[in-house]
Amino acid sequence: MRLLVENLSKEYHGNVRALSEVHLALGPGVLGLLGPNGAGKSTLMRILATITQPSSGRVLWNDSEIAGHPEPLRAVLGYLPQDFGVYNALEFLEYLAAVKGIEAGAARNRIRELLELVNLTEAIKRPLGGYSGGMRQRIGIAQALLNDPEVLIVDEPTAGLDPEERVRFRNLLSELSGERIVILSTHIVSDVEAVATRIAILVHGQLIANDVPEALLALVSGKVWEVVVSSAELPALRLKHLVSSTAHRSDGVHARVVADAAPQNAARSLDPSLEDAYLFALGRQRNKANGGAA
Repeated sequence: MRLLVENLSKEYHGNVRALSEVHLALGPGVLGLLGPNGAGKSTLMRILATITQPSSGRVLWNDSEIAGHPEPLRAVLGYLPQDFGVYNALEFLEYLAAVKGIEAGAARNRIRELLELVNLTEAIKRPLGGYSGGMRQRIGIAQALLNDPEVLIVDEPTAGLDPEERVRFRNLLSELSGERIVILSTHIVSDVEAVATRIAILVHGQLIANDVPEALLALVSGKVWEVVVSSAELPALRLKHLVSSTAHRSDGVHARVVADAAPQNAARSLDPSLEDAYLFALGRQRNKANGGAA
């Protein structure tokens, strides 16, 4: 089971480049695809889902190029796009099962199993207009799993969900990974922190990092600090250093700073988080784009 992305680029009208020479080699596990809004994540997801064609480069599924022969990948693919809309959840799942070529009797059994998995058995005949955002996403993941896919692609699955629903959805993805290739595209670091076995970072269509979480954390080892400043001093600190988070306390603002050296004598060294590593990678890329040091 191998999904290979080679030198993939995508341009739209007006010379707008959404992807630039992206390389990825994916096997079983969860790839967390991180990047800010507009980074090209959804474009990459649509190409991998065989919906959009690349301008150059290719995608191989088990050594077969999907551009000319998408059927082998489509047969084992589950896809949850960023936006989808239906009115009756049961009819939606039955319709998509038919589209995927699943026999009616088998489809009914599979739908029943999936509704139990996503905890929606009691709500299946309710109009989707009355569903919460989390319930709609659970229907979305159910349709993506109808054919028990080997490749599962989910694009910004927790957008608009409350914290409890986000945790529930992340746990579900973790349970589903197993022997599947799962690609989770998001701009929310916490969505991938607990489930990803590998993390790729996409910025302005360019892949700037692709490694296991431990390697990304190693990049910022010894570069994360806590400093305490007054509220009045905080803007100057942000101008001089990368501040990943702040917390107001009775003794001042406790700022989490990513910097090569201690920002001040009283700074306390901290263990890095994945969000620190992500922001560090973004800042380094921004410096390169501006002609600064790497």
